[in-house]
Amino acid sequence: MYKEVLERISGIGLYGVASICIFFGFFTIMLVWAFGLKKGYLNTMGNLPLESGERPENSNDQTQS
Repeated sequence: MYKEVLERISGIGLYGVASICIFFGFFTIMLVWAFGLKKGYLNTMGNLPLESGERPENSNDQTQS
């Protein structure tokens, strides 16, 4: 049943090619993004689950008055 329905759709082969291109493009962009991350940011994010919830004294997020 599905085979007959799919055979009647014109240009069905284009959907496969388009989906592979979209996947490859997304995967490539994510690889470039991942390799472009700074080591300090990765260490901070990696240690985040291990922190007790208190901010360190030398944090850059503190406001100065």
